[in-house]
Amino acid sequence: MTTSTSLLVLLAPLAFLAVAAAATTSPGSNPRRVIQLGAIASWFAVGVAVVAGIATAANGLIESPTWGASGLGFSIRLDALSTVMLIMIALLAVVIFRYSCNYLDGDDRHGAFLGRLAATIAAVQVLVIAGNTALLVAAWIATSVALHQLLLFYKDRRAAVVAARKKFIVARIGDVFLIAAAVGLHQHFGTGNLEAIFDGARATATPGWGFGSVELAAVCLAIAAILKSAQFPTHGWLVEVMETPTPVSALLHAGILNAGPFLAMRMAFVMDTAHLATTLLIVIGGLTALFASVVLLTQPSIKVALGYSSAAHMGFMLMVCGMGIYPAALLHLVAHSFYKAHAFLSSGSVVDEARADKVAVPQRLGNPARVFGSTVIALAIYFALAAAFGVNLADQPMLLAIGLILVLGTTQIVAPAFDSTGTANGTGRAAGMAFGVTLAFFSLETGAHALLLNTVPDAGLRTALHSTLMVIIVVAFAAVVLLQILEPAHGTSPRRRALAVHLRNGLYANALFDRAVGALRTPSTQVEAVR
Repeated sequence: MTTSTSLLVLLAPLAFLAVAAAATTSPGSNPRRVIQLGAIASWFAVGVAVVAGIATAANGLIESPTWGASGLGFSIRLDALSTVMLIMIALLAVVIFRYSCNYLDGDDRHGAFLGRLAATIAAVQVLVIAGNTALLVAAWIATSVALHQLLLFYKDRRAAVVAARKKFIVARIGDVFLIAAAVGLHQHFGTGNLEAIFDGARATATPGWGFGSVELAAVCLAIAAILKSAQFPTHGWLVEVMETPTPVSALLHAGILNAGPFLAMRMAFVMDTAHLATTLLIVIGGLTALFASVVLLTQPSIKVALGYSSAAHMGFMLMVCGMGIYPAALLHLVAHSFYKAHAFLSSGSVVDEARADKVAVPQRLGNPARVFGSTVIALAIYFALAAAFGVNLADQPMLLAIGLILVLGTTQIVAPAFDSTGTANGTGRAAGMAFGVTLAFFSLETGAHALLLNTVPDAGLRTALHSTLMVIIVVAFAAVVLLQILEPAHGTSPRRRALAVHLRNGLYANALFDRAVGALRTPSTQVEAVR
């Protein structure tokens, strides 16, 4: 039963590979056969994912035998994490593939695009169900290579070529770190089977600051996840790949970027053995989340703003993984994926929606006392629901930190109504919305925790340094949110306008990265080489 179920799951990526193969014979416009096969493969993948989810719920962990040698080879792993990811990818594939059929209708390489898209989806599916480090590394690299072909779909666009080149360099560095991690784990545990590695990590490894083979592997995994998710300062390529068709942006931001947080969750038992690895995730992830969320507010282009938004969300997820709150990270990953896919696929109608928006907004007062009152309301809602769910925040400082960041978000819901000339009814509605958001957080986080039981470790041991870093991050977020709330009530000044210019350019971090990889001096021969 378990072996047959794991092999059944392989039919989903094989179906998409069949679509990619069919596209080689119909690469031009109006590829009806490819479109029909793609529709069948998409819905078939949804059915397979649902069956896998039911089987996992009934049987727990499902593994196939390993085909290979020396503990390395091909094997499938189905657990709560992989089935949630598989279902999410299948649903996204249905929408994105369908959208692509209409979006590129009439393009003289429509079939070729659909084939590349199908191949990329297949690689992502294999990545999330891999049960051995060898297959994990192979699917990781295949995902990146397939995406590269999509990024270069329009080879005559120089901006696309340069962005793809930067992505290619970062991806290959990340591949080296992931391979190094896989080699280190194999040398230490004598196998590439993930379950055997996790059992060994739980049984023998003690969290610490050491530099043994497992700890070094954990650090390499953290770096690979950081590079895959376009974290600061290597984020520049992500906001420059908008020259590609919109479906590519949707697949990239809603699916492939998630490989970084997924890797951190997949290898959580290994990551939790090394304080240095979790510290890297907290520092880099937190810095990127703060930096990108501020910069995106100054962007005039909706797609560039969405690019910075994705970098910020990836950073937040990696930070949460570093804190050991893996259920919250998975919850965020799924929610962000569907939101970002919708945001990109509907980005073309944003202007029309803005023109149709005639809602009158009450004038803001900029009263610090009212802003403080809004924070008190958000805090009261949070702590009341925490008590109702039986969550002892004193025993879970990392979850408390996540909660405080959530409070900052709900404060932004309450403050525009409470700190304005609006009515009490408006404030009440805003408070109700804040209550609903907080209730959803506790409900879904509790469900995710129950779902991932034994699949990821409980909130692991964290040091005083981790706690200190989280205090700094929460304070930094609070300062930014306070400025954002008060800013609409104040006029502009030369200093504010100058700061806005610097932020719009991402504090020039991307320019420095361009210099480092030679993107600013890419001669035509190098462009041809990338193609």
